[in-house]
Amino acid sequence: MLRLAPSLKLARTRAMANSTRARRATHTYTEDPKATPMLRYQASLPPLPVPTISSTLAKYLETVQPLLTSAQFAHTQETTKAFASSPLAATLQKRLQERAERVGDNWLSEWWNDAAYMGYRDPVVVFVSYFFVHVEDRTRKTGPSRAAALVKAMLPFRYMVESGSLEPDKVRGTPLCMESYKWLFHASRYPTIPSDTAQKFSAAENNHIVVLRKNRFFVVPLTNPVTGQELSAAELEVQFTRIQSKAGTTPHPTPIGVLTSDNRDNWTHAREALLALPENAPLARKVESAMIIVCLDDTKPITRENLSWQTWVGDGKNRWYDKHQLIVYENGRSGFLGEHSCMDGTPTLRMNEFILATLALGKADLGPAATSTTGSDLPQPEELAFVVDDKVRGLVADAEKRFNDLVGAHDLEVLHYEGYGKNFIKTYKLSPDAWAQLVKQLAYTKMYGRLGVTYESAQTRKFKKGRTEVIRSASNEAKEWADAMVDANVTDPAHLRTLFQRAVARHMQYSAWAADGQGVDRHLFGLKKSLKEGEELPELYKDEAFAKSSHWELSTSQLSSKYFDGWGYGEVVPDGYGLSYSIGDDYIRWTITSLKRRTAELKHYLAEAATEVREMMEAARKADEKAKL
Repeated sequence: MLRLAPSLKLARTRAMANSTRARRATHTYTEDPKATPMLRYQASLPPLPVPTISSTLAKYLETVQPLLTSAQFAHTQETTKAFASSPLAATLQKRLQERAERVGDNWLSEWWNDAAYMGYRDPVVVFVSYFFVHVEDRTRKTGPSRAAALVKAMLPFRYMVESGSLEPDKVRGTPLCMESYKWLFHASRYPTIPSDTAQKFSAAENNHIVVLRKNRFFVVPLTNPVTGQELSAAELEVQFTRIQSKAGTTPHPTPIGVLTSDNRDNWTHAREALLALPENAPLARKVESAMIIVCLDDTKPITRENLSWQTWVGDGKNRWYDKHQLIVYENGRSGFLGEHSCMDGTPTLRMNEFILATLALGKADLGPAATSTTGSDLPQPEELAFVVDDKVRGLVADAEKRFNDLVGAHDLEVLHYEGYGKNFIKTYKLSPDAWAQLVKQLAYTKMYGRLGVTYESAQTRKFKKGRTEVIRSASNEAKEWADAMVDANVTDPAHLRTLFQRAVARHMQYSAWAADGQGVDRHLFGLKKSLKEGEELPELYKDEAFAKSSHWELSTSQLSSKYFDGWGYGEVVPDGYGLSYSIGDDYIRWTITSLKRRTAELKHYLAEAATEVREMMEAARKADEKAKL
């Protein structure tokens, strides 16, 4: 049995007390009468806190312990103790607190957005983008009809966001930061060296979408230029059908969109070459200012794996990865690809759920039904025909090769596990999310003989400009339970259940800390960023444990919706896995991505682990019932 050293127990107790006080501290949310309804709580949201060093280091020690040998952990304890008592640590903490006071709303935001997104130079597709697969709409079996319904149902949500009338997101009655919603529509990321930028365009002045088909770009205004009326779904379907016809059967030989799939420095130089041809600048602006990109693909994916693969990466050519994109297939299946730099997944989840729910429930206003004259007064969609020269052709060919090499090195598996879901889990009064996280740890232990270093995303939008913090899921309690589960000599289900319950409780505690801005990773990041030129990096950051405990072998995140048939993203380290998941009433679904690191085997072990957890809990319950007889 793994036990904490006495000093660590004391530090852990103090950390718990500090974090509990932070959670219990009351905060008053007041409505700003001058703000739009969507932003009415913004001014009263609290700033992101700066945790105490003692609290952070206590949690740090606890979360690295299960990853290290006894000797390694002893060394890390000494290194951490030395840092905690050093004058430099106090100085860095003071600088961070002063920055928090000076910035006022979020000391982390600017640093993190640059480090994790804008300054990140690897391609966004695979490494940054995320995707949602929509459930099937059995009433719309063609690309144009499905795309038309999705776009039309999106327009009311755009109106609420752009007008500020959208009701703010809340969690258990607590309002969340809504600032990132401005990047949902009519926005674009721009490749720039050394760090990318983003621009928001006027919805009123750019009331159009851009549609990609066969690597060609077409503009579709969202209103009838003659009547000024918003297009109906039937009229949009006419325009999409026209685009299919105009694009023909042969893909454009120079797929400009593939440039957006490249390394950001490469794309920066390629964009310069593209815009050096003066005819292209207004065309690029049309693409970048569009409400959203609609990709009308000519494929017909059916399986969850194929739908996920096509929505995640596609062929790299019929795409524009610097913007949010609706992906619609020839058979009417569809999905969404998110541009991650300016916003996380919860706002786009809400938007997609709004669209899909209003359509599924028959509440979307699709406008007048089609007639024989529908769309006859609409001008033909305008093609944005980019001018290319030999230099641009060469850049496109190079980008296409790099995309094919990168994507070809990956694989993707989907496990739609129907053994149980949250309904079953809740009969044991346990957190479905913590349960699913522990299934992952058991699966990884079965496959590799140890816990996986795990990142679970926790949103911190209860704070101004909040984005995410890490839930460090690989705990001492998880290790003790997983080791017991794979030990053939441990057979008492009641004992295994006790260990499991402790691991669940620990996970929930750390999840609460992370949501309260009291996690480990962002604070340590901030302290490191507070170093000045010439100051030596503290030994804490050079220690093997620091690199090991933030080498995210399992990058995990949960988004659950009955309107999604899958979602996912790529791995964050070369020897790791992207492991997104959803927990339905009667299923758990994992999407697994990796650089072909035995991905199908991990899928097998996840299913096996999920079943074993159920069997363990059922056996313990039966033992309880038998004991009562």
